[in-house]
Amino acid sequence: MEMESLRDLFIDELKDLYSAENQILKALPKMIKKASSKELKSGFEQHLKETQGHVERLEKIFKELDESPRGKKCKGMEGVIADGKELMEEDAEPEVMDAGLIGAAQHVEHYEIAGYGCVRTYAELMGESNFASLLQKTLDEEKATDEKLTKLAQNINVEAEKAA
Repeated sequence: MEMESLRDLFIDELKDLYSAENQILKALPKMIKKASSKELKSGFEQHLKETQGHVERLEKIFKELDESPRGKKCKGMEGVIADGKELMEEDAEPEVMDAGLIGAAQHVEHYEIAGYGCVRTYAELMGESNFASLLQKTLDEEKATDEKLTKLAQNINVEAEKAA
């Protein structure tokens, strides 16, 4: 795909996010299984549902753009998820694993926050307020998830330290 306009970049970045969200849909069930904290499991389950909504919003945008969401593999998210998978293969105390899972999840969230912030801004610049508002909704949800993870970490990290 040639990058001749902001619209081209917008579509390319949306495809990247679409790939990222679909990779997250596959990774979250594994994280849910590996988590021992009920609150963390519940948070991951809630975010799994939200992520399905993120995919649906992106599909709606692609449909309105008359573009396919397919055709790009998000290598950034692939790497972030690979790091999380490597962590999950470790032999760790449950509290330590939970602390690591929170860190891995926050890496995912920060990647998404950066991506959604960019595409939302591109949509605004192109005068696509309907897209901008859909993308802002997802951005707000990603930021809220990151904040919830930070709050969970405050207790879980203390428990992980005690496990030593």
